[in-house]
Amino acid sequence: MDAVDAGPSRAGGGDAGPPAGAAAPSRYESQKRRDWNTFLQYLRNHKPPLVLARCSGAHVIEFLRYLDQFGKTKVHLPGCAFYGHPSPPAPCACPLRQAWGSLDALIGRLRAAYEESGGPPETNPFAARAVRIFLRDVRDSQAKARGIPYEKKKRRRAPTAPGQVHGGGESSSSAALSGDSSGSGAGEGSAVPLWGSSIS
Repeated sequence: MDAVDAGPSRAGGGDAGPPAGAAAPSRYESQKRRDWNTFLQYLRNHKPPLVLARCSGAHVIEFLRYLDQFGKTKVHLPGCAFYGHPSPPAPCACPLRQAWGSLDALIGRLRAAYEESGGPPETNPFAARAVRIFLRDVRDSQAKARGIPYEKKKRRRAPTAPGQVHGGGESSSSAALSGDSSGSGAGEGSAVPLWGSSIS
């Protein structure tokens, strides 16, 4: 599962363990809760502070740009000698950014968390058209800069028994980065959660 590194601070407080006798939440649910708390903290720290009800797609994009400072994926600039080179032979001064796949997965978790917190789907800022366009632009620019194509995962269909109606198989995950671990830059291909406690 992709996750985004947003630095070492724990502004949202520690994660208390589940109550005695309750099943521990899945890694996805735990990450979704951490992501949601991080976004709410970002809104509180915003100048001027923002309330969730007034949050728009533009604020979500601003949040994603803010997260770039914690990125670990080398994204070559157009003037760099290694622009479009999937395996540069030497280091360069190009910036580290959040990988597109990490941002895409983050938005999926935040979109779900918003609605689980009572937000109406029709006003979900994480599902805004501007956010989808922003993510598409990040995907395309990173693919060109890094020389690594982004491909959608093919849907896997569950085998069907004779006479049985097909149930649709597994749902496909969002488009994934192919070959991320072969790129340049520290930490590529290794997912680190928002608060920096590593899960592999």
